[in-house]
Amino acid sequence: MTGQEIFQPNPPPDPSQLDDGILQYSVKLDTTNYLPKEELDSIQLFRRAADYIAAAMIFLKSDVLLERALTFDDIKPRLLGHWGTCPGLAMVYAHLNRIIRKTGLDALYVVGPGHGAPAILSCLWLEDSLSNFLPEYTRNRQGLQKLIAGFSVPGGFPSHINAETPGAIHEGGELGYALSVSFGAVMDKPDLVVACVVGDGEAETGPTATAWHGFKYIDPVESGAVLPIVHVNGFKISERTIYGTMDNKEITALFTGYGYQCRIVQDLDNIDNDLAASMDWALAEIKNIQTTARSGNPIVKPRWPVIILRTPKGWHGPKEFHGEAIEGSFHSHQVPLPGAKSDGEELSVLQSWLKRYKPEELFDDQGSPCEGILNCIPEERTRKLGQKPESYKGYQPLELPDWRDLSVEKGTQESCMTTIGKLLKEVIKSNPRTFRIFSPDELVSNKLGATLEVTGRNFQWDVASRNQGGRVIEILSEHTCQGMLQGYTLTGRTGLFPSYEAFLGIIHTMMVQYAKFTKMASETRWRQDIASLNYLETSTWTRQEHNGFSHQNPSFIGAVLNLKASSARVYLPPDANCFLSTIAHCLRAKNYVNLMVGSKQPTPIWLSKEEAEMHCIAGASVWKFASVDDGVHPDVVLVGIGVEVTFEVIAAAALLRRLAPDLRVRVVNVTDLMILGAPGTHPHSLTDDAYGTLFTTDKPTHFNYHGYPIELKGLLFGRPGLGRVTIEGYNEEGTTTSPFDMMLCNRTSRYHVAASAVRNGALNNPRVAVYAHQVESYFKHQAQKDKDYILAHGQDPVDTYKTPEFK
Repeated sequence: MTGQEIFQPNPPPDPSQLDDGILQYSVKLDTTNYLPKEELDSIQLFRRAADYIAAAMIFLKSDVLLERALTFDDIKPRLLGHWGTCPGLAMVYAHLNRIIRKTGLDALYVVGPGHGAPAILSCLWLEDSLSNFLPEYTRNRQGLQKLIAGFSVPGGFPSHINAETPGAIHEGGELGYALSVSFGAVMDKPDLVVACVVGDGEAETGPTATAWHGFKYIDPVESGAVLPIVHVNGFKISERTIYGTMDNKEITALFTGYGYQCRIVQDLDNIDNDLAASMDWALAEIKNIQTTARSGNPIVKPRWPVIILRTPKGWHGPKEFHGEAIEGSFHSHQVPLPGAKSDGEELSVLQSWLKRYKPEELFDDQGSPCEGILNCIPEERTRKLGQKPESYKGYQPLELPDWRDLSVEKGTQESCMTTIGKLLKEVIKSNPRTFRIFSPDELVSNKLGATLEVTGRNFQWDVASRNQGGRVIEILSEHTCQGMLQGYTLTGRTGLFPSYEAFLGIIHTMMVQYAKFTKMASETRWRQDIASLNYLETSTWTRQEHNGFSHQNPSFIGAVLNLKASSARVYLPPDANCFLSTIAHCLRAKNYVNLMVGSKQPTPIWLSKEEAEMHCIAGASVWKFASVDDGVHPDVVLVGIGVEVTFEVIAAAALLRRLAPDLRVRVVNVTDLMILGAPGTHPHSLTDDAYGTLFTTDKPTHFNYHGYPIELKGLLFGRPGLGRVTIEGYNEEGTTTSPFDMMLCNRTSRYHVAASAVRNGALNNPRVAVYAHQVESYFKHQAQKDKDYILAHGQDPVDTYKTPEFK
């Protein structure tokens, strides 16, 4: 038997059994003696064992089975970990095991309170998933000793769930993202259910508040389902939680408004029957929604289930100590008995606490779990929560078109975004179940509308797009887009996140947390490749049109630059052909964070498809057509990094050809930003010899850079001869103004580039020195004239964006 075949949908609640008003959506169930005694006993044994191991992991380094009286020497020197959420997490794990064992349900377990690692690790050891990946964690005394003694110490498991934790696709260290990750994970996996525990502290975060709408983007025909379980234990680190102060009517009203139907689990004396019945009800509701949709008669705006689980914080731990409550208070959040290493009274309380679990009944003489515990664990290896293939080896490469077939003729003008929209259209056609675009309501604005010729938006609450299998998730929440992208990627698929440049910074820390997860994943022996996380940054500060200063912020580049070199990739393709080559590469690449920065406005096609391919492979090259004498023996080197600022470099080179004909100029374009780093700092870094060949070893070099100049200074640090380098970029100057005025404001205009070239070229070329001051003054004068024209006429001078000619 597979899936949820034993479950039947719950009939509509009898109104006579419900409270009045909003509580009509708070589902009532008869949970009396719901579980057969054997199942109930097994679940309770599993919970006791998991809770015991979790508590022991925080405190013990020896005598892990309490075979004698504890001494101070048995306690770890540093007590690290979080106890408060562990009993609830272990309880949900036990109940998922029951369902999986009984029905063969395909499930993943995503835990928002990632600091509950002791609970998850204890369950993984009990089900023998740790030893499958890490053979030293055997399911016996030796393995248990290693697990307990090695937790949260150097060389052992950390105190948070991370990529070293089998079955994990979310760390939970930074709160707020578990729910959106879960929704991303079930997309295009119709048989998968993700049970997602959202802690009541995490539920206070903005990202979680928006993610509750995630089910409205889940088509039950093509995708699986998320079962959210809100764990309300009432306290954070040192304060009550908002959800903990809400009564059932308030919580029901909240989730009814979101579109869910609630089941509140709070009968502590009958908790296992209550939770078992509730999870069966929830899965039956999910099955009903999916079955009707897949039979061609979908429920319009179905109410998906949510479980509200109310348990005391730190349940079954010490009740109180020194007159202060521990269980049911914030004192149980981390280490309930922090003085157990040196205080005899606390050590005695710890001994009594751990003894209450009766470890002698839970483990045999070899330290292995007793048979009753094993009866709760799925028998099929790949059904176990810690060994689901989707969590570590699901990568499916994309079938990509040949980008050259979509290339644009050299010498014309075209929007980079319009061009790659056509490529993405082909990607969607060839990969109907393994590629999605996650966009914060900016797809058409960013000129990627070609994708909508073959797909639609997947918004199930909109009559125009429901049940259409759309590949575009468009929700005005960068956090939700990022979380969904993470879940989709970590379970084997490939996604793209296009965004206005200024607002990608909203998910800066989410991206960093993800990169930390993937860094650790790469250091395990068992996690396999995943697709890269692909960001497409457009609507940049250089072309904001009607938007002002608020929409001018290229700082996400710096966020990616700060990642480990093994992860970070930043590309600034200078034209549409280079962008085609770049995005084709990024969609094939694995295990990276790729950031591509480009323009949605028409700009010149500088390179043919053959030239673009060579340029992108190299990461940078001399553009001979804009250089004097093909760039040989230059007096100065002018470098463009980014679409519009490169245009200004080319325009400056054309001005210099006319007004400073004796100046020998070399023009270089950099498309792969990482080549600039000093040798050894990045896999793409040029050697010093290659760097010198490209930029010379002794000539003044001026960089016109799309991002913040300080980023480039950091990249170049360590290169020889930096005293001859000048850098201009975005200098935090802007308003609602014309595109060229943005260049003037930030000193990246052709006049500023040309003035720098003449000023520095005069140091090496005496012919130029004769008239350098005069020409530089002219450039400054012309910059002011153009600025005056813009202020007077509200637009740039007529020929500003005419492609420069070189004769």
